Amino acid sequence: MRRLLAVVLALVLSGCGQVAKAPTGSSELAAAPAGIPVTADGPHNDADAMFLQMMISHQKQGLEMIKLGRAKAVREEVVNLAGAIDVVEAEEVAMMERWLTGWNVPVTGATDAGVHASHGGRPATGPEEIKALQEATGADFETKFLNLLIAHQHNAVEMAQQLGGAGQNAAVKDYAKRVELSRTQQIKQMLTLVGA
Repeated sequence: MRRLLAVVLALVLSGCGQVAKAPTGSSELAAAPAGIPVTADGPHNDADAMFLQMMISHQKQGLEMIKLGRAKAVREEVVNLAGAIDVVEAEEVAMMERWLTGWNVPVTGATDAGVHASHGGRPATGPEEIKALQEATGADFETKFLNLLIAHQHNAVEMAQQLGGAGQNAAVKDYAKRVELSRTQQIKQMLTLVGA
C-alpha cells in the first residue's frame, strides 16, 4: 500500500519545481505544480476569470476538509495524501489569486449560484457535510472523509472540463488540464484507500 501511495503521489504531483515538506513523520514530498507561470500573461476572457474564481472558492472549501483529514485520519496513507493535497492546493489558490489580481479582476465571483450553473456550479460541499466530518472519529471519519473528498475532487474535474474551449488564456487552460489530470489520479487513489 505504501508503494502505491508513493507512485500515485508521484503522478499527482509530478514535475516538481518547488518542493515543500509533507507532514511530520511522512517520507513523502508534496510539490507545487511545475511549469505554471507566475503571471497569466496574454489575453483572457470572462470564462477564464470565472473558472479561477470558482476554483479558488472550491479549493478553499476543500482545504477545510483536508485539514480535518490531516488531524483526524487513522491510517498514515490517508494523512500523507491529505498533507500532499493541502500543500499543493494552498499554493494553487495563491497562484490563481495572483493571476486574477494581475488582471485587475476580483478573486471572488458572484455569490448567486445560478450565475455559475452553466460552468459546473458552486462548490457542492455544504456546512452540514463539514460538521459531520468534524463529529466523526476513527474508521468512520476516514470513510466519510474519503467519500466526501472524492465527490469534491470530481466536482473540480468537471469544472476544469467545463472551461474547455471557452477559455482564452493559455496558462489558465493549461492549469485546467492539470487539475483534470491530478484530481482524477487523486480520486483513483482514494477509491483504492476506501476499498482497503
